[in-house]
Amino acid sequence: MSSIAAALPLVIRMHPADNVAIVANDGGLPSGTSLPDGPVLREHIAQAHKVALADIPAGAAVRRYDVPIGYALQDIPAGSWVHERLLQMPDARELDGLPIATRQPAPLPPLEGYTFKGYRNPDGSVGTRNILAITTTVQCVAGVLDFAVKRIKAELLPKYPNVDDVVGLEHTYGCGVAIDAPDAIVPIRTLRNISLNPNFGGEVMVVSLGCEKLQPERLLPPGSIPIVDERKVADVGASAEPTLDVVCLQDERHIGFMSMIDSILRTAEEHLERLNARRRETVPASELVVGVQCGGSDAFSGVTANPAVGFATDLLVRAGATVMFSEVTEVRDGIDQLTARAVNAEVAEAMIAQMAWYDAYLQRGQVDRSANTTPGNKKGGLSNIVEKAMGSIIKSGTAPISGVLAPGEKLKQKGLIYAATPASDFICGTLQLAAGMNLHIFTTGRGTPYGLAECPVIKVATRSDLARRWHDLMDVDAGRIATGELTIEDVGWELFHLMLDVASGRKKTWAEHWKLANALVLFNPAPVT
Repeated sequence: MSSIAAALPLVIRMHPADNVAIVANDGGLPSGTSLPDGPVLREHIAQAHKVALADIPAGAAVRRYDVPIGYALQDIPAGSWVHERLLQMPDARELDGLPIATRQPAPLPPLEGYTFKGYRNPDGSVGTRNILAITTTVQCVAGVLDFAVKRIKAELLPKYPNVDDVVGLEHTYGCGVAIDAPDAIVPIRTLRNISLNPNFGGEVMVVSLGCEKLQPERLLPPGSIPIVDERKVADVGASAEPTLDVVCLQDERHIGFMSMIDSILRTAEEHLERLNARRRETVPASELVVGVQCGGSDAFSGVTANPAVGFATDLLVRAGATVMFSEVTEVRDGIDQLTARAVNAEVAEAMIAQMAWYDAYLQRGQVDRSANTTPGNKKGGLSNIVEKAMGSIIKSGTAPISGVLAPGEKLKQKGLIYAATPASDFICGTLQLAAGMNLHIFTTGRGTPYGLAECPVIKVATRSDLARRWHDLMDVDAGRIATGELTIEDVGWELFHLMLDVASGRKKTWAEHWKLANALVLFNPAPVT
């Protein structure tokens, strides 16, 4: 794109019925700028912020995505900056009378012949990485495990070149909680299912303190662990349950701190030997389990990155893969669009139930959904959660929604799945890992150094300015869509091919390169005691 073309005023209108558009130029546009086929700007408008394309009288709907994102609190002349202080946010859509499975598009043609190199697991799943994960039952052992993992990486991992990494599944749960409360199942099953994530090869190792409420046998009861090494059960019959591999720090055999560490290292080496014997093999793209999420969103999220991810989502579903989209907060205001896309009434009602839980949660806390948009979201041009939601759900593409997962549940089907999670980045990522995610897509407009140790994370920038400034953090520049350099379809295909390369280990993401990762954040709706 030439510098002359780059200097021309560029605004993006999402639908012909919209009466606002967003400014696409880096640095925004100054007062007095004449927009192509539009008004003259009455004031400076920053990049990603909205401009009124016509006079909007007080009380009239301000439309973006052909949806009322608010109602004007005063007359807004054409060419004015349209922001949150000028808008009354619409009421949330009632959960009664929603369209149920009314949008049944013709099936998209299958996408065949695409493969990646992955690790087949005993339970039939496929990993994109070969990682030793060490589960913890309680927060009290986190410091000990962190010390042990550092030694494992320094002393043992170099001996096993086919193992990608060692991670401690550390968290802040396990004791001091109402362990028998009805909602306690959520964090417990989350941690259990993460321990069985496809990227861990079926190897289950646990570090326990000993006195915690969440005992190892409760976290991973009989029948929950797949048999990895048949030689272990050869002497007692193929139907025997595999042994839960636990290092208990309060075991009387441990004399001093280093005895604990040595025990963890000895146990880890047994698992590393088995993981090291595994090899990648060619598998169909249908074995991908992709979680999609956005964080640090801006007004470009729904224009560039999320539509490109949505196009890639459709490609994955056509290839027979599984895609999860999430974030209850981010989709609540588009619930009518989602229930219409449900494959049947059961799926629609399951989504409605998750939204009803969220509504009740807000009511208990005496807050409303307007609290969702962050200062960064607003600085990036998003006026409220309605506008944010419209841009967020585009990540889900156009395929029918074939299933719903409650928090912490594990996937049991393929296709496009709504995995209910809070909008917090790391809680969402944690719950998608528990569902069985083996590859993660994360879009951002403001920028966030988000990463997961347990799974490759492909970062997609909504704006070219962010992609340039964070050149060693962003994997894909979707801002090229805004400038007209590429189309949504172009970037969607680019992202699809990158997913296959990353899943195969042929490419590493920037998050992997820098080893960006946070501890797991378990969603715990149960009361603390």
